Amino acid sequence: MQTTEVGQNSEIKQVIGSLCMMNNRFMNFMLDDNKKAAQVFLRVILGDDKIKVRNVRIQSFIQNIYGHSSQLDILAQDSKGRYFNVEVQRSDEGAPARRARFYSSILDTHFLQPGKLYEELPDTYVIFITENDVLHDNLALYNIRRRIDENAKCFEDGSHIIYVNSQRRDDTALGKLMQDLYCTEPKNLHYHEFAERMEFLKYSKEGEEKMTDVIEEYAARKAEALAKEAVKEAAKKAEEKEQANRIELAQGLLADGMSIEFTVRHSKLTEAEVRELASKLSA
Repeated sequence: MQTTEVGQNSEIKQVIGSLCMMNNRFMNFMLDDNKKAAQVFLRVILGDDKIKVRNVRIQSFIQNIYGHSSQLDILAQDSKGRYFNVEVQRSDEGAPARRARFYSSILDTHFLQPGKLYEELPDTYVIFITENDVLHDNLALYNIRRRIDENAKCFEDGSHIIYVNSQRRDDTALGKLMQDLYCTEPKNLHYHEFAERMEFLKYSKEGEEKMTDVIEEYAARKAEALAKEAVKEAAKKAEEKEQANRIELAQGLLADGMSIEFTVRHSKLTEAEVRELASKLSA
């Protein structure tokens, strides 16, 4: 029993040790109520060192009574009242343009209170940090805003959509931030605002306890993988047994003098397999 527990603890530590901020749940823990870390993200991505984060929340559920509701990975507000939704997407399918549009619209409907003027609608930023270059132009950053086609001027409605290509990990401030997203060791992080939090989450008992749901998620995935493997193994054994039955039937038919064609038809073996069996019987 003790050996099993030691093995499980070792495996849990390995799982935690392998986590980086490109893991959605781990990113949530890194930024949850961590204004300094969220501030680094926003300052680097937006190129604005004056951003002051007032609050940051993770897994914010926004109810839409008329349609699709949403759960935002990270939602921050700065001292100017602007709202920033940060989403980490490892799957290309998780970051389509219309999802960004929807998130932008749901922020608008949520933060304009009844009786308020449209001019009081806060600026919003929907930021997708993607594992791959989903927009395929090999840019580090894609700032997306509405514009007037006829004169190419920006239509200043206060909404912003930004895609960050995490594959661009160069020596710029943004590139170093992207490097940090894949970093698993606190000592190797470029931005010290992340290091203290990662040290706590990975190397303290309290941090490990805080990440219980990450570990449970890992355990669930592992159990699912084992179940799939068991199903595959069972299917393989069933196929092997069925094949053995087909061979036994074919051998009996051939021994009774049945033709190759008859044996193929009734045993469900291929002609090549039946001819091989026939050659062995006649040897």
